[in-house]
Amino acid sequence: MKITEKLIEKSKEAFMMAIEVYNKPSIKYRVEGFGFFICNAWELMLKAHMINTMGNSSIYYKDNPSRTITLENCVKKVFTNDKDPLRKNLEKIIELRNTGTHFITEEYEMVYIPLFQASVFNFIEKMQAFHDVDMTEIIPQNFLTLTVSYSSLNTDEIRAKYPPEIAERLISVDTELSSIISDNNNRFAIRIDHHYYITKNENIAAAKVKIDKDSETGIRIVTELKDPNNTHKYTCKLCCEEINKRLEKANVTMLVNEEPKKFNSSHFNLFCQYFGIKNNAKLCYTYKVSSQPQYSYSLQTIDFIVEEIKKDPENIIRNLKEKLRKK
Repeated sequence: MKITEKLIEKSKEAFMMAIEVYNKPSIKYRVEGFGFFICNAWELMLKAHMINTMGNSSIYYKDNPSRTITLENCVKKVFTNDKDPLRKNLEKIIELRNTGTHFITEEYEMVYIPLFQASVFNFIEKMQAFHDVDMTEIIPQNFLTLTVSYSSLNTDEIRAKYPPEIAERLISVDTELSSIISDNNNRFAIRIDHHYYITKNENIAAAKVKIDKDSETGIRIVTELKDPNNTHKYTCKLCCEEINKRLEKANVTMLVNEEPKKFNSSHFNLFCQYFGIKNNAKLCYTYKVSSQPQYSYSLQTIDFIVEEIKKDPENIIRNLKEKLRKK
């Protein structure tokens, strides 16, 4: 077995350990455990990629050829753009791993879970892109979602529970990451949102509440509350990138004029025109802050377009153009 194959096999094992450690309820140190194993998985996978693309010497220090470089160095060599959300995600998790023995508390889970979930999906994507390994064939898709604590970080409780140096560090990390999360996409962090719906069917209810317009402890019904930055966060360019990823993973080749083509912005606009996507609030949000409106799209838009292409990838573009001409 070649060294790259060994590295990939060990990387798979480390990734599976990270998932198992985090999702096992009996383990108390799952933040530290996940941080250690996910970093190990990334390091092994990236070193295998570096050997394949840069040669064996690329994973060793030039002044000490018997010692391999750190994960930090691997990340810088492979992901050269220091603004890349994926790289920033890894750097924050590496930072957590390096300080874990000194500062980790159970509350770190509330702070880091969005980064951990993003790192899981990023790893799956890069393992497929770099080594043609589909991790969803090893770990079922439904096991790749990390279990989440439903608590939120309470600064007063943190300060009362821990010594000042630990409490203030945790609070500052939470503040820092919250700011970075708001400025980055889901390759850096995947926010966990909880949505509540009213139902009269007690058999499917997760909790029971009372409705009282005056009571502080009851609830009031809000018919609809949306933040388009969360529900419609995809630009046309990001939609096209995600659609191409999904088509590639599904081994679907779209033809235009009988030639294989990547899905692009003109194809996207064609779908928007024919299906009225920009007029569908579930699929598109319109920003009317200037004379020229801007549009952003929901995940449902991507799902819808991919499914339509899958139905007839050879003829979908030609058919839509012909149908639009007849309208």
